[in-house]
Amino acid sequence: MTTKTVAILLFTDVLMLDVAGPIEVFSVANRYLPESDHYRIVTLGATSLSVRASNGIVMQADQLAAEAPVAYDTLLVPGGPGAYNADHPHLHGWLREAAAASRRHGAVCTGAFILGEAGLLDGHRVTTHWHYLDRLAKRFPKACLESDQLFTKDGKLLSSGGVTAGIDLALSILADDHGKKLALDVAKVLLVVIKRQGGQAQFSPLLPPTGQGATPLERVQQYVLENIQESFSVEQLAELAAMSVRNFARVFTRDLQMTPMEFVLNARIDHARTLLESTDLPLKTIAFRSGFGSTRYMRQMFDKRLGLTPVQYRHQFG
Repeated sequence: MTTKTVAILLFTDVLMLDVAGPIEVFSVANRYLPESDHYRIVTLGATSLSVRASNGIVMQADQLAAEAPVAYDTLLVPGGPGAYNADHPHLHGWLREAAAASRRHGAVCTGAFILGEAGLLDGHRVTTHWHYLDRLAKRFPKACLESDQLFTKDGKLLSSGGVTAGIDLALSILADDHGKKLALDVAKVLLVVIKRQGGQAQFSPLLPPTGQGATPLERVQQYVLENIQESFSVEQLAELAAMSVRNFARVFTRDLQMTPMEFVLNARIDHARTLLESTDLPLKTIAFRSGFGSTRYMRQMFDKRLGLTPVQYRHQFG
């Protein structure tokens, strides 16, 4: 087997952990691999060799992207403010050529915005940091976004959620290349798990920010949040909005991208999460205060929406 080259793009205001996380995975893997199977790691400067990351630290790239080869085993574009707050027209042609010539290419975190600019997300399944999913969807509507995945693989295209998910993605690449045993060995060295429980939903709120009660729908949302212990029906919520049930359900779903009862369930889960994070209350009390009615139902909904039980959630975030 020939040496595999992993190329990582560097640009102004890149998030350093998006770069360092995957690099360390492949670097540690080299300790276990025979020299002939080593990963060769190269960094490519988008516009200059000296690149200042978003944390202020200056990194030195090995080559300028414009002067570097285009064919790699793995080409990764990290994220950071420089990925989503700036345009990169000088990279579009090179990225398209490199993506076509490389065995696989992908984004860490918000690096997906740079790939999207080059047209490399259209028609593909992709994820990014939960905080930027809506922004990515609006900017690149032809991409097929997956909101709850730590990372995705769609043919040659790889993508990962926020920051440390780049490590999850790199471990998955190791497993594909050399088997699960090597990936597990590297994960143990880095003190991370090879497969985390749950997806990005466990880190992100399930509800968008609510308004100030200026509209009928905002008033309904506020009422639900302020009276979360109550039981609700679509009919009751429609009455609060002074709308017909059919029109209320249609308008609510259109404007919030979820049904009224999905909103209620998400509100219950977010309320329970806050109590699990900030109190030592028994699960039965939390279930009652959040309107679930029973710990069993709360556990079922947590597992369904977050991939974690309430006990596991409290252990991780409490």
